[in-house]
Amino acid sequence: MRIAVGSDHRGYNLKEQLIGLLRSKGHEVTDVGATGSESVDYPDFAALVARKVSAGAVDRGILICGTGIGMAIAANKFPGVRAAPCYDEVTAELSRRHNNLNVLCLSADMLSPRTVERMVEVWIATQFEGGRHERRVEKIHRFETPSQ
Repeated sequence: MRIAVGSDHRGYNLKEQLIGLLRSKGHEVTDVGATGSESVDYPDFAALVARKVSAGAVDRGILICGTGIGMAIAANKFPGVRAAPCYDEVTAELSRRHNNLNVLCLSADMLSPRTVERMVEVWIATQFEGGRHERRVEKIHRFETPSQ
């Protein structure tokens, strides 16, 4: 799977660990930064990942900041991106199964590296259920193009 990964300064260390894990599992990883723990603006990195997902250059994206919330807000401004913060394996699984989430947003402040590892493994392995959920996701997609 092709996955773009980005973080701000607070998520930098977790991002580096996660990239190693993803590559060890055979995923093609694009690291968009940050490149260190110096203060940066999270929307810049959310945009880099979201643009790649929106354009189909990658299959999915992962964003990491203090809470994951700001990253999700910024990433959801891009067409076709469905981003949300998840905080455990259950929310990671349901985000894929019910919402076809293509950008996982993670909290560097609230999640341990081991929890993130399990969450990401579940998120990658879980398929979109479709059915009634597909209708709902499609309704959300239509909001991206307001009627004239």
